[in-house]
Amino acid sequence: LEAARLRFRPIVMTSLAFVLGVVPLVLASGAGAAARRSMGTGVFGGMLVATFVATIFIPLFFVLLTRGRAKPAAAPAGIEERIA
Repeated sequence: LEAARLRFRPIVMTSLAFVLGVVPLVLASGAGAAARRSMGTGVFGGMLVATFVATIFIPLFFVLLTRGRAKPAAAPAGIEERIA
């Protein structure tokens, strides 16, 4: 979960830059505007959904899947001496 907290801002900033870069496609006019608008809308919506899934659902699923598992026990204090 600490990694999710650390990666939240870079993920959101990258996604926001990409989504804002696609806005001209969404607002296209002129020749071929219908094709550009439909492609831009799909990319815009897909990126919003992907960002939402990456920032909310992936950490949530990780917590739900690892909730019942016990943490691995630490090695006994003298284990390094016996191995070496």
